Amino acid sequence: MFLEIKDLHVKYGNVEALHGINLHVNEGEIVSVLGANGAGKSTTLMSISGLVKASGGSIVFDGMELSKMPAHKIVAAGVAQVPEGRRVFGTLTVHENLKLGSFTNRDLAHIKQTEEWIYQLFPVLAQRRSQLAGTLSGGEQQMLAIGRALMAKPRILLLDEPSLGLAPILVKAIFKTLQEINQSGLTVVLVEQNARAALRLAHRGYVLEVGRVVLEDSAENLLANPDVQNAYLGGGGH
Repeated sequence: MFLEIKDLHVKYGNVEALHGINLHVNEGEIVSVLGANGAGKSTTLMSISGLVKASGGSIVFDGMELSKMPAHKIVAAGVAQVPEGRRVFGTLTVHENLKLGSFTNRDLAHIKQTEEWIYQLFPVLAQRRSQLAGTLSGGEQQMLAIGRALMAKPRILLLDEPSLGLAPILVKAIFKTLQEINQSGLTVVLVEQNARAALRLAHRGYVLEVGRVVLEDSAENLLANPDVQNAYLGGGGH
């Protein structure tokens, strides 16, 4: 098992956000995590990344227990997260933002090669490499946030709401690139409000409700599931 979460509990103060969730991700998969606001989707990603500490349970990535590791070591182990809201460094250029993503990598040739790959994936970033990130459009900032995560040469990429606030045409472009990234061999875990787009991209999915996994199935079956359609897809699939 590439990533396995077992009986994961997370608390914020006295409030338990995750009530013993179980999920797994196979190498090479795109797995989508669906649920309403407050279901625990972002908390799940942040606990994998080490940004939120588990109060119980285990998170094992390729044989390594992540739940007790500091966040920077988790990045070095091959896990990178694209946070909700993009969080690029607005006063730094595109190039400088990308360089910051490579802080775990000391191989300069490798860094250069990865940066060129990112510019191929997102040609608009190549055109704007000297531009301050804060002056980019929302879609360009999302591309930069994904690019910055890829600079760490992760083996698994965690994405939190990549379509948030973006026009449909940009969402389509970004999801197409995520498919390319996955086809290059990278495993992806996707938290996404746009459930239909997420399930069309994913191999499998999980549905969270109030900190619990209530459904797990293939993406195809979840798209066809009447309960999922009514709750997350605006009813009867269009």
